[in-house]
Amino acid sequence: MSQPQSSSSQQPQPIPFLTVALVGIAAGFLSGMFGVGGGILIVPGLVLIAKMDQRIAHGTSLAAVLPISAASLISYWSHDHVDWRVGLCLAVGALVGAVLGTKLLHVLPHRVLAIAFAGILVVTAIRLFLPIESGTRGVLTTGSIVALIAIGVATGILAGLLGVGGGVIMVPAMMMLLHLPAAMAKGTSVLVIIPTSLMGTYRNRTKKNVDLRAATIVGLSGIPSAIVGGWISARMSDSVSNVLFASLLIVVAIRLVLQIRSDDKAGIVH
Repeated sequence: MSQPQSSSSQQPQPIPFLTVALVGIAAGFLSGMFGVGGGILIVPGLVLIAKMDQRIAHGTSLAAVLPISAASLISYWSHDHVDWRVGLCLAVGALVGAVLGTKLLHVLPHRVLAIAFAGILVVTAIRLFLPIESGTRGVLTTGSIVALIAIGVATGILAGLLGVGGGVIMVPAMMMLLHLPAAMAKGTSVLVIIPTSLMGTYRNRTKKNVDLRAATIVGLSGIPSAIVGGWISARMSDSVSNVLFASLLIVVAIRLVLQIRSDDKAGIVH
């Protein structure tokens, strides 16, 4: 008489299609509204809803961000809210930073870096609550090009080390350092996210750290809401946009701190 199979030999539960699709819809709207990748929602959504491993969730999120960011880019581009020159400089730096981030993963003190970065996000949020003078697209000087590449490098490193989307770094940097209008900064940000997500997905696939089926569900679900979010953002005043984006930065900072506390309780050493 055959014995019932033990729970350890059971196949993993299939990914809940509808709930994962809802994660994609929410992430797409976030990407369209704020020019970020949406990983702040995708990663915890995949971990909590799909019971996915944290490492694979990060890789899957990066793959899902590609179609979402492409949809957001089309929405911003249709309103002429993309600065391609600024985006190119940031993308060059971000790709270099992504490679450096993977090499520094086991060198830099992750916990201290996360707490320090959370503090920077809070300070940036406070600054965004104050009026910011908006400028227009001008001539890029050698100094501004170097600064943009440096911002891109920092973006890539922090994204690789902390799993934080590059948009939360690039958007306020472009607004405060280059005085780009909020919509222009967001549109340029999603432009940069596309090549970085391509590079990250390639590297994650070689290490088998990505679930392409889940990424496809999330990414395709997020396309319509990304377009809607971009349409709303293009019609939003800079003051309202700044307040909303500042609130997003605070949420990201809180998430980083909570993740560190959770790792501490689980005895994970960084």
